[in-house]
Amino acid sequence: MESIISVKNLGKSYDISRSQGKYIALRDVIANAFKNPFRFISKKMKNIIGRGAKERFWALKDVNFEIAKGEVVGIIGKNGAGKSTLLKILTGITPPTEGEIVMRGHVASLLEVGTGFHPELTGRENIFLNGAILGMKKTAIAANFESIVEFAGIEKFLDTPVKYYSSGMYVRLAFSVAAHLEPDILLVDEVLAVGDIEFQKKCLGKMQEVTMKHGRTILFVSHNMAAIQSLCKKTILIEKGQVKAIGPTEEIVNLYMSSEGSTTTEMDWEKTTGPRGNDVARLFKARLIDEKGSTLGYVSSDKKFGVEIEYEVLKPGFAPVPNVHFFTSKGEYAFISHMDMNSKLDKAGKHTATVWIPGKLLNTEKYIVGIALSTMQPLSIHTYERESLIFDVIDDVMAEKQSDFNHRIPGVIRPVLEWNIE
Repeated sequence: MESIISVKNLGKSYDISRSQGKYIALRDVIANAFKNPFRFISKKMKNIIGRGAKERFWALKDVNFEIAKGEVVGIIGKNGAGKSTLLKILTGITPPTEGEIVMRGHVASLLEVGTGFHPELTGRENIFLNGAILGMKKTAIAANFESIVEFAGIEKFLDTPVKYYSSGMYVRLAFSVAAHLEPDILLVDEVLAVGDIEFQKKCLGKMQEVTMKHGRTILFVSHNMAAIQSLCKKTILIEKGQVKAIGPTEEIVNLYMSSEGSTTTEMDWEKTTGPRGNDVARLFKARLIDEKGSTLGYVSSDKKFGVEIEYEVLKPGFAPVPNVHFFTSKGEYAFISHMDMNSKLDKAGKHTATVWIPGKLLNTEKYIVGIALSTMQPLSIHTYERESLIFDVIDDVMAEKQSDFNHRIPGVIRPVLEWNIE
């Protein structure tokens, strides 16, 4: 069978300017220019024409795979592995540096919330605008209009400008347009994580429908291993810009979750990718800590621990609320917690928030912590880092148990509850 997607020797690189050392005051720059004007001018000219000190970073390198018509293929990997870069290249948003891509059919993509929407236009107008951007004729959009609106659940807000929509409403409408306009290939990134649980199930059901009934092809990037396993028979694991493995989904998911270095108990975005966020709030650091404030390498099942978050409020008057999302290793929600709305800080400046998780609550397995900064009224998500921290819960008290039962207790949590016997 001829492949509907063929990728050969694909690579994408970026030139990154190197840091030239510590901060230098303006007076020192002027003094150096007068001391050796020819060297100063030469260095500046190199920077202007792009020949200054740069480092080449390969976001993707030597990527090869084939996908047949009607396949639903998952793409998994850590943050920064190159998953979203791959989808942007397949969509045509970003050109590759090297390699060859063959796409046989019409492509629709759902990569970022609100892409292709105009904030001043209504939901009704944006359905036609977004459909046109995806290459669909007006008659085809009109024929599917009622189904799009019903699936998105925005009937009451159809004639409201989308700038007043919540992030969840954006996602529902964007997914509904992309799924109903009958593309041969549908590319879906992690944007479904913004929607509520019921809508995520609805989206997964729709993707199963378009593949089983209409034989369409889907590439699905997600950190939700349960969704990947439910929808995809085949999965691609990307690691550091390269394809590490391709095969049956269960096998690839197990390989990913058991891979070395799969725990991260401290994250410093300021030193790596730069602070995450927007012009309202930015996320700098996160780490797991014990009661003394020391960074943890793992969590003991019977001991209290904290998630410490360093962030900055850039605009006074806003009140971004830090919140944490705990997932199992398969991507199932364990629980969500956010700061008390009555104790929120709306002053500009840097803040440190810590949420404490009691001992004897989490089960013995691997957990993933997503961290977000959100303004609640009106709802606005300033940043959401889905895979901020990954850690293992270790049972250190097996010897103290007065039982011969030594198997793992099933369940997401295993709280110690009060019992009464009469």
